Amino acid sequence: HLVESGGGLVQPGGSLRLSCSASGFTFGNYFASWHRQVSGKQRELVAEISPAGGTTKYADSVKARFTISRDNAKNSVYLQMNSLKSEDTAVYYCKAVSNGNVSWGQGTQVTVSS
Repeated sequence: HLVESGGGLVQPGGSLRLSCSASGFTFGNYFASWHRQVSGKQRELVAEISPAGGTTKYADSVKARFTISRDNAKNSVYLQMNSLKSEDTAVYYCKAVSNGNVSWGQGTQVTVSS
């Protein structure tokens, strides 16, 4: 079970930090990732992080602006989003994957607008 939080309305150039809390499984064994989806478009990968946190990967559109991190002791993964742009507006979802087991959160809305 994954629950996202931290979304909201922010002005262009602003920052938000998304959190995703996991329960019901050993989170530290799972790859974790953030995805986003705009209505009518395909869900896209934003960033992912390895189980121990040593390896990260980002979509080109968010490199140098977003940072993914995790705290396995708190069963949580985070997405720090800086220099937000209007095109970052979407519903953001976290995902955890291990050995074919996949869990998705319910999503949190991020709106970047003046």
